[in-house]
Amino acid sequence: MTRDPCCTGTRREFLWEAGAGFAGLALTALLEQDGFFGRHASAAEPYRSPLMPRPPHFAGRARSVIFLFMYGGPSQMDTFDYKPELQRRDGQSVSIEMRRRSIQRQTLLASKRRFARHGQSGQWCSDAFPLTAGHMDELCVLKSLYADTFAHGSAMIQMNTGRIIQGSPSIGSWLNYGLGTENQNLPGYVVMLDPRGGPISGAANWSSGFMPAAFQGTHLRNQGQPILDLAPAGGRGQESGVRGQREQIDTINALNAEHLRDRPGYSELQARMASYELAYQLQTTAPEVMDISGETRQTMDLYGINEPKPNTHRLAYGPSHFGRQCLIARRLVERGVRFVQIYSGGGHQQENWDAHNGVEENLLIHGPEIDRPIHALLTDLRQRGLLDETLVVWGGEFGRQPVSQGDRGGRDHNPKGFTYWLAGGGVKGGISHGETDEFGHEAVVNRHHIRDLHATILHLMGLDHQRLTYFYGGLQHKLTGVQEAHVIREILA
Repeated sequence: MTRDPCCTGTRREFLWEAGAGFAGLALTALLEQDGFFGRHASAAEPYRSPLMPRPPHFAGRARSVIFLFMYGGPSQMDTFDYKPELQRRDGQSVSIEMRRRSIQRQTLLASKRRFARHGQSGQWCSDAFPLTAGHMDELCVLKSLYADTFAHGSAMIQMNTGRIIQGSPSIGSWLNYGLGTENQNLPGYVVMLDPRGGPISGAANWSSGFMPAAFQGTHLRNQGQPILDLAPAGGRGQESGVRGQREQIDTINALNAEHLRDRPGYSELQARMASYELAYQLQTTAPEVMDISGETRQTMDLYGINEPKPNTHRLAYGPSHFGRQCLIARRLVERGVRFVQIYSGGGHQQENWDAHNGVEENLLIHGPEIDRPIHALLTDLRQRGLLDETLVVWGGEFGRQPVSQGDRGGRDHNPKGFTYWLAGGGVKGGISHGETDEFGHEAVVNRHHIRDLHATILHLMGLDHQRLTYFYGGLQHKLTGVQEAHVIREILA
C-alpha cells in the first residue's frame, strides 16, 4: 500500500479525524441506541468525600507537614549561612546582580550576628536563634536553593505552588489530592496567618487552583470563631439542634448526589457536598482543637504563650502568638491533619522579614517571635513520638543580598541563593547540604531549584512527583511542572 505524499499524519491522527467526522457520528448513534451514554450517566459512583485517605505511591517516612513560612525572605547570611569572607571584606565594593540582569556596584555588608557551631554536628547558627541553635543536630540545612523571581508576590506563589503566576494548586492541595486526610472531621490543609496581616499575594498561596475546591487550604483564626460563619446564624438551624441540622445536611447532600449522577465529574458540586459535611463536623472539632486550655502550664511556658508583649520594639509581638500557632499545629497533626502552614510576618517592610530598612532591626523584631516556639515545637513533637512522622519545613520566598541597602544596613531581595531547613519526617539531622558563594549571594555547590525541594517533600510523604498528576486543560499537570526535578536524596535518612 502506497502512502499519499500529501498525507503526513499518523494512523493515530487518522483515527482521531475519523472519530470526529461522519464515522464518529455513526458510532455515536449506535452507542446511543445501545444505551451506552445513559448507562454511564446513571452509573456515576455514589458520593465519596474527595478527602478520604488514599494510599501513597510507596511507604513515606512522614504523615504530616508543618511549614513555617517566613514571609518577606529571611537573611541567610545572618541566620544559618555563615560567611567568613563576607565578614573579612565588610565595606568593600563589588559588582553584583541586584535585580534580574541589573549588575550594580554595591558595598558588602557583614553580618552583625555572632555565629557559633552547635551540637555534635557542629552546624553553624547565629545568635538570632539561641534556642533553635540547640536543635542543630536535628536540622537538615539546605544552603543552596534558588528560585526565579525577585518580587515578593510571585516568589511566594512559586514557593507555594511551583509557578510564578496565580491559578495553580498549592503544595498542601497536592498532598490532600494525593493522600486525602486521616481525620474527616477536620480540614486536611490548614493555614494560620500573622496578626499583622496576610501575605501580599493573598489566598493564591493556599488555593487549590484548577483542582476541586475541597483541596484548598482552610484559614484558621486565632481569636473568636476559628472559621468565619461556621456556626448557624440562628433561627431554625439552632432551634432544631444538632439532630435537625444533621437531617438538613443529609437531605441536601442526597439531592445533590441525585443531581450529580447525571453530571459525573462536576467538581464544584462535589466540593459543595464535602464542605457541608465538613462544616457540620467542624462546629465541634474546630473549637476543640483550637482550645488549648487543657494543655499543661509547662507546655504553655515551653511555647512562650504566656509571655507579655515585649517593649524591645513597637512592631514586636514576642513569642506568644507564633507559639500558640505552633502548639495548635502540633494538635492538628496529632489529630491527622495532613498539611499545616504558619506565616510569620505580615503587612509591609519591618512588619515581616523584608529587611530593606535594616536587617538588625528586622531580626530584633522577628527572631524572638519564632525562636522559642520553634524550640518548643521540635521538643514537643520529639517527646510525643511525632517528630519522625512529621516533616517540619522552615524558610521564606527567597533570601537577602550580601550588600548594604540604604543607610540603615538593609538587605534587598535575593532568589539566587538562600537557605531552608527541614527536621523530622525522614530527613537526616545534623547536616548541611549545598553552598552559596563566598558572600552568600548565589548557590554554587549542589544547587537546587525549589522544584527539587517540592519533589523531596512529596517523596518524604510517599508520593512520586512524576506520578502525582492532575489532568486539566488538556495537560497532565504536576507540582514540579514540566522542567526536570530531582528528589534531594543526599538529605534522606
